[in-house]
Amino acid sequence: MRLVTLGGKGDRVRLAALTGLALLTLLWLGAQPARADTYFLTVAGLGGEPDYEQRFRSLAAELDRVLQGPENHVYTLSGPGASRASLVRTMQLIAGVAKAQDDFVLTLIGHGSYDGFEYKLNLVGPDISARELAALCNRIAAQRQLVINTTEASGASVAVLARRGRAVIAATKSGTEKNATVFARYWVDALQDPTADVDKNDAISALEAFDYATAKTAAFYESQKRLATEHAVFEDTAHGAPVRAASTETGAGRFLSSLTLVRMGSARAAAANPAKRGLLARKEQLEQRIDTLRYQRAAMSAEDYKRQLTEALVQLAKVQEELDK
Repeated sequence: MRLVTLGGKGDRVRLAALTGLALLTLLWLGAQPARADTYFLTVAGLGGEPDYEQRFRSLAAELDRVLQGPENHVYTLSGPGASRASLVRTMQLIAGVAKAQDDFVLTLIGHGSYDGFEYKLNLVGPDISARELAALCNRIAAQRQLVINTTEASGASVAVLARRGRAVIAATKSGTEKNATVFARYWVDALQDPTADVDKNDAISALEAFDYATAKTAAFYESQKRLATEHAVFEDTAHGAPVRAASTETGAGRFLSSLTLVRMGSARAAAANPAKRGLLARKEQLEQRIDTLRYQRAAMSAEDYKRQLTEALVQLAKVQEELDK
């Protein structure tokens, strides 16, 4: 098994302190402590042909590098190590150390299949089904989870994998889109391209990465003058059908926007500085609060919305000033 751990020493959990501010109501989970560690597992499954094998390994290795960070634990399975047994062992390992306050992100790269009844990820040796993957994810205590399934037919896995506290992104809208996808390439690009950081907060959220990869995928098919054979979707409300865009009316995208995948610039430097890590966590909490208010605006009075938004923006400015010192 190829098991790579980056960005963390041992398995200790670094809990960022949240000071001077009452815990904010956050999305599905209600009030929760500051974000702690993130466990990333990337699986590059069976390619079947040399060009696919190389492509999948390369994408996994690149993602492995990009996800390095002081609060990250990164595990990567590719090549001969991308077997069902290795995947099960690694998820059991993560289940043994991840805490409720941590995040868990599973990225699936490779080929997938759907027989009309069940989605399976193609691995070295026996494949693994979406149902089995969901069961493994359920054993991980992290209350915030994300599965990014970039394979063909991945749309068939969404309903099985999605649940409260777990968002799912799929490269295809259904199990019937069975051509090899390009979404994975642009997903990895999104985590490195500053233009993906639409709100300019030096961090790329899962929603920003999804929007970037979706737009780049569509542009690829247009440039090739080909009919698009993949249409990425996500489900992050645990009570709706997969969608292709965020919506303030349904709340779709709210959870994805709260999940920071990578940090850049000053935010990356702050994450590496123990003295500023608490401030960074507070900043992210405030940004999530602002996003939540914007989703809830229609259900609030104009006065209440303006008051809460102003308070959050003032606090955010103060935190940013401390971070900039």
